[in-house]
Amino acid sequence: MKTTAAFRRRQRGSVSIIVAVSLIALLGILGLAVDSGLGYMIKARLDAATDGAVIAAGEAVTRGSNQTEQTNNAQQAATAFFAANYPAGFLGSSVTAGTPSIVFNAGTVTIGMTAQASVPVSLMKILGFNVLNVSATSQAIRKTLDMAFVIDNTGSLNDPGVPAAVRSNAVAFLNNFDVTNDRVALMHFAYGTVIDVPFKGNARGFDRATMTADINKYTFAGSTNSAEALWNARNQLNTVITQPSSLRVIVFFSDGAPNSFSSYITTNKSGSCDANATTIASDDNLTGHVSGLYSLSALNQQLKSPCYTANNDSTRLITAMPPWYNAHDKNEQIFPIWPVSAPRVVSTGDPTYVNVNRVSRNLLEAMAAAARAEGTYVFTLGYGDKLVQPAGPDNEIGQDVLKCMANTADSLSRCYNPKQPVGVYCYAATPADLKPCFSQLASQILRISK
Repeated sequence: MKTTAAFRRRQRGSVSIIVAVSLIALLGILGLAVDSGLGYMIKARLDAATDGAVIAAGEAVTRGSNQTEQTNNAQQAATAFFAANYPAGFLGSSVTAGTPSIVFNAGTVTIGMTAQASVPVSLMKILGFNVLNVSATSQAIRKTLDMAFVIDNTGSLNDPGVPAAVRSNAVAFLNNFDVTNDRVALMHFAYGTVIDVPFKGNARGFDRATMTADINKYTFAGSTNSAEALWNARNQLNTVITQPSSLRVIVFFSDGAPNSFSSYITTNKSGSCDANATTIASDDNLTGHVSGLYSLSALNQQLKSPCYTANNDSTRLITAMPPWYNAHDKNEQIFPIWPVSAPRVVSTGDPTYVNVNRVSRNLLEAMAAAARAEGTYVFTLGYGDKLVQPAGPDNEIGQDVLKCMANTADSLSRCYNPKQPVGVYCYAATPADLKPCFSQLASQILRISK
């Protein structure tokens, strides 16, 4: 009996040891679960903070006139964003964020950032751990950008307060882009198109100071020859630059649908009237009126006699429109003028108001589609109430043309092509709306450049 009792006491002692060891193990497992969950939450917050910081740096790196200024701006933006999104002492942790790295290489900017957080553990101390360390590493690469910036300078924008708003917001828009890496060409148009600052070949960067000075000199007069402006924008991207960037964009600002186009026009006058390409215009408010002829390389320069009539109605002066758009090459056969059956019917080469107006719109949409087929994004900004009112021979809404150019999902069904780059259209009803619209376009361009 004594032997049995002693055995039972020893057995109870063994069980107590097993229970104690098991309890320690269970507490360790519980501590691992609790502290690991805490570490996971800290890790998630740390990842989000570093990801956002490099994105903020990618936007700020465009500011500055040289790489030193750009680096400082990017690092300051990243540091500020990280601090705002990872509060001091988050869940009892202490954090150390590294200085963001900014690397410029052949037009591409690579931004990197690392951070580490430490938090005292609770139950895991049973397993011999005192501190849990987590880290995060984020990187953002800003793509190289080629952008043609096109600004409407037609007379319909010459209302009180509008020219100043266009100038100031166009200048502010340019401030979003990197003067040392991005390539930007600037042009404005009315009857014709003036290339203020072309691309510098394959050299990176752009002259923002000169562009700012040019924009601040803009005057507003003339008709809307949008197709000529878009042709020049596409030509700058395709021919001046032979080593394109990974992102190509056309930004097109206008307050109205096109009503003019350029080509070699046949007239009943011999000599200089037929020797050069000229601009022929229709007036949306005067049915049957065809005005011209104007220079296609100047804002509002009417050709001298005998290439215009005293009453500025060239219907009788012009005898025929060419079958193809050929303003820059008489033999070019890419964009048809007539006959076409869609999207607007032009069955003859007669220079009537209806035909000229329809040709103007057809050419613009066709040129935008050609640019998108080449991988170029088209972003459009429309201003004023004229864009939302029926006009022209077919009572079209002007902003529908701008939506078609940008290939937005809410454009006309005949326009939208999801296989091509989808751009952005923004409508500014008043001068005050120009600022948020230009900001939206800049933000979207910077977003797709990452």
